[in-house]
Amino acid sequence: MKNSETPFMDDKAVGLPDSKDTSEDILQANSLIAYLKGRFYRAEDARKFDEERWLRAYRNYRGIYGPDVQFTAAEKSRVFIKVTKTKTLAAYGQITDVLFANNTFPLSIEPTVLPEGVAESVHVEADPNFAKTATDNGSLFGYKGDGKNFPKGSTATTLADMLGPLKEKLADLDVKIGAGSTPTAVTFHPAMVAAKKMQKKIIDQLDESNANKQLRSVAFEMALFGTGIMKGPFAVDKEYPRWDEEGVYNPSIKTMPQTSHVSVWDAYPDPDAINADGLQYFIERHKMSSSQLRALKKRPMFRSNAIDMVIAAGPDYTKKWWEDNLNDYHTDTGIERYEVLEYWGVVDVELLEDNDIAIPKEFADVAELQANIWMAGNKIIRLVLNPFKPVRIPYYIVPYELNPYSIFGVGIAENMDDTQTLMNGFMRLSVDNAVLSGNLVFEVDETNLVPGQDLTIHPGKVFRRQGGAPGQAIFGTKFPNVSQENLQMFDKARQLADESTGLPSFAHGQTGVSGVGRTASGISMLMNAASGGIKTVIKNVDDYLLRPLGEAFFAFNMQFDYDPEAAGDLEVKARGTESLMQNEVRSQRLLQFLQVIQNPALAPFAKLPYIIREIAKSMDLDPDLVANNMDEAARQALILQKMQPASEPTAAGAGGPPPVSDTSGGGNGNIGVGTAPAPGEQGFSGASPQAAPPVPTQGPIQ
Repeated sequence: MKNSETPFMDDKAVGLPDSKDTSEDILQANSLIAYLKGRFYRAEDARKFDEERWLRAYRNYRGIYGPDVQFTAAEKSRVFIKVTKTKTLAAYGQITDVLFANNTFPLSIEPTVLPEGVAESVHVEADPNFAKTATDNGSLFGYKGDGKNFPKGSTATTLADMLGPLKEKLADLDVKIGAGSTPTAVTFHPAMVAAKKMQKKIIDQLDESNANKQLRSVAFEMALFGTGIMKGPFAVDKEYPRWDEEGVYNPSIKTMPQTSHVSVWDAYPDPDAINADGLQYFIERHKMSSSQLRALKKRPMFRSNAIDMVIAAGPDYTKKWWEDNLNDYHTDTGIERYEVLEYWGVVDVELLEDNDIAIPKEFADVAELQANIWMAGNKIIRLVLNPFKPVRIPYYIVPYELNPYSIFGVGIAENMDDTQTLMNGFMRLSVDNAVLSGNLVFEVDETNLVPGQDLTIHPGKVFRRQGGAPGQAIFGTKFPNVSQENLQMFDKARQLADESTGLPSFAHGQTGVSGVGRTASGISMLMNAASGGIKTVIKNVDDYLLRPLGEAFFAFNMQFDYDPEAAGDLEVKARGTESLMQNEVRSQRLLQFLQVIQNPALAPFAKLPYIIREIAKSMDLDPDLVANNMDEAARQALILQKMQPASEPTAAGAGGPPPVSDTSGGGNGNIGVGTAPAPGEQGFSGASPQAAPPVPTQGPIQ
């Protein structure tokens, strides 16, 4: 990255205060700290109800009863049926299977429908004789009196400027706008070349930052808590292991854009926002060790002196009320960690000026600006203006199921909270009743027994009687077994869980499916119907995560690592929804469509290059390696045509017998080229070769 050319990497450009703290500096810093803490506490209070929802979801996932569940002395069973865990993992598996069906990050870069600033297609005439007869000289302006007028919105852009990444390669050729219309024309697509180069660059950066793993973490918290959060991109120095010839470890350091997953427990967004577009600020709470805190000094614009003072003051991390509930084994000992708050959002310009932040001239009349503030131990360890252009808060909040009045979504565990409670209750009743009905309850009349006897029951036990009729001193009572009725209610509650979550039990391995699901086509119909709910979830991932994250990577590369060959009028497209169709089904449909367009009347309406590339994708093949584009296909066809041997003259063409009429078409009268039937075939009327007499040799007549 070009670290020296951007204020994102330059401390002096943002006017950081001097490292020596004066009383005035401390007062100004305290006002900023009070501003930051006020927003943090407001966001914390607003999400209290959400924390309770997440905690119930976590307990249902882990199979742990909360303090709100009270058992009576008669309830012996404490069983917890973890159907929530099964449903959550099933939803998580479906999301990841769809997103990574093509073994790559579900993101692509394509030119816009009408690209501006770069040509959609240009062509070069390979035939010099044809070029002499062409009247278009490639000029966008023509000449005076040619009868052509500038269309509305025209700009003084030359053809060379519109070639984009192909400007140098086509500099010495006679290039014309538009696709070639002659057989000898070679067509190039500058906009598509720029898009694919930018796509490869972004996909490589996502792979380097391990974005696939982070996206899986986002998908898991989406399914469990209803909300997943991702963050980035940020410029981070990445170390690549390398040893020199002498065996000395000499790593290579490269600055790369990095992404990360943010847990919902560490996210404190603006409580007044109901979606990411309305966020005024976002605060992330970090739990850092001293080593992690010292590592911040290596990153741009962190104040080393302030970090040293925070570490010298000692750990100050205070656990929240929900943290003990998340830990299975927690102690009351102190935590050797530091609490660090990372703030992204608007700050009053006056407050920034009081802390010696240089305000750019173009924002002189603005009341508030976007800033990034890090605070630890009541000290500001980083204070800069938001470096991104266009300005954005680098957090992406994606809901599993939209909550129309909250930025946090609704997940699987919350949707089946009541049904999980019902299943636990009916199962406990069934177990307790089975225990009670499986044993006898004894009734003892002590007046008929000798006093002081042990009343325990075991085989061969002898009781001494002193009176009364035989069999009336001790007898057993058997209670009715109603566990089957309770299990039927349990099955009903499980069916309600299928309805409330949209994940039927057969989708995650339930056996014994009856009715329509007994056949392969029937279960396929049921699975297609059940995929309707996951389509909405994947659409949310596309709209709230993949597309904005791809746009952020595109803007990051254009701002900090500009590449003219990857620049153009491009747009980011999320490909999660396209992966909903399984590769096998998609390839079958593509092949069926390919058969349909074998009809010569339909072939001109089909885009064969796209079809071939999509077939390769559905087979998990790289289309850039196995499929040719239009120009490469034309050259390949010409090569194959030249490699074919010249056809030899047929017997008919050499003076052989005339063609035989083909009447095998059912008497339709069509005359075609045929051959005489061979011996043994249908239609042969001659004698068999075995029955043919020998040919007489020439000799004297006898």
